Amino acid sequence: MFGIFMEQIKYVVLGAGPSGLTVANALLAMGQESVVVLEKESEPGGLCRSTEVDGNPLDIGGGHFLDERNTEVLDFLFRFLPRSEWNRYDRIAKIRIRGREIDHPLEGNLWQLPVEDQIDFLESIVATGSVMGTPMPERFSEWVEWKLGKKIAGEYMNPYNRKIWSMDLDELGTYWLYKLPNVSFRDVLESCLRQKSCGSLPAHGTFLYPKQGGYGEVWRRMGAALGDRLRCGTPLRQIDTGARVLNGNIQYETLINTIPWPCWAEATELPAEVAAAVDLLKSCSVRVEYHPESAGSKAHWIYEPDERIPYHRLLLRENFCEGARGYWTEANVKRVSAESACWHHDSLYAYPVNTLRKPEAVRVITHWAVRNHVRPVGRWGKWEHMNSDVAVAEGLAVAREFTVVHA
Repeated sequence: MFGIFMEQIKYVVLGAGPSGLTVANALLAMGQESVVVLEKESEPGGLCRSTEVDGNPLDIGGGHFLDERNTEVLDFLFRFLPRSEWNRYDRIAKIRIRGREIDHPLEGNLWQLPVEDQIDFLESIVATGSVMGTPMPERFSEWVEWKLGKKIAGEYMNPYNRKIWSMDLDELGTYWLYKLPNVSFRDVLESCLRQKSCGSLPAHGTFLYPKQGGYGEVWRRMGAALGDRLRCGTPLRQIDTGARVLNGNIQYETLINTIPWPCWAEATELPAEVAAAVDLLKSCSVRVEYHPESAGSKAHWIYEPDERIPYHRLLLRENFCEGARGYWTEANVKRVSAESACWHHDSLYAYPVNTLRKPEAVRVITHWAVRNHVRPVGRWGKWEHMNSDVAVAEGLAVAREFTVVHA
């Protein structure tokens, strides 16, 4: 039964992560005053939240950095955290392989390995299916080998992915691997001969990180800008999509969903087809664990493919957070012990998993949602891995779309 008092809200946003905060603040900036954001945690930021550990900020959801290539995103975020309050870094990312740390990406920096190891990798790359023009395989593990060669696939990409997802890799689709650049044998050979990186630099070639407060600082300020429109400690408890009533006391015109769809299954009875699609969605949980000692590297982060080691990445806080010491690791929760002597934080929903059946499941959910005045947005609304800058760009686009449609 609905409450006696029914609040009328035009736009209700579920989730105060980067995409939800962006949509809400952008709508306000465009003159839409009837906006509310509901967040189950005690503060905004989602996976990009930061907390103080050992006297300095630590990002509880893993490693997050602001790519500076999208000027629209930067201009928007600088309204809340001005450019003068960010540090800019030339990215130093490393991969641990064959007892060494070499620069990322691996194929562009094989020259940093001993000559005999370079030859191993070069022989593998020249024989890849993508270089030889053989048909593209469908199985994930075979696709990675076809794309990058047996050596890079076997010693880096496949073990690294097994650590992150902690599942049979052939349960994954290949539709999302467009992000992997083509491996040019000519570029790789040239880099080995000239002993320098050749080819294009991947994302985060340079990045921004707040001078104070950790990466969560910008999202805290975006939350503060919403005032009482941001309602923390307010999870999705009940929803009636027919009546457009949320938690028994909010009637909305449009609902913007940025939270994981399994949370919906706990709050309402979804149509059978939609419930089945939600059940198909897979995600993985991640533990962040803090270590106060120095990692002894100038890198900002280090990828660790060795499957005997639980974590898959190190974030060297001492190298990008002013005045801080130590580092933190990221590991799939399935790979760590339940107890740890170190400070740690577990994120239940960390990464959406790109399984074979995910695209069809998302299509079914999205079709139902749009027909019921619900707009899926962001990492969890679309069940797609998004860096924070991509989530902000999408949030801005959605806000513009709403103001045009509802003008």
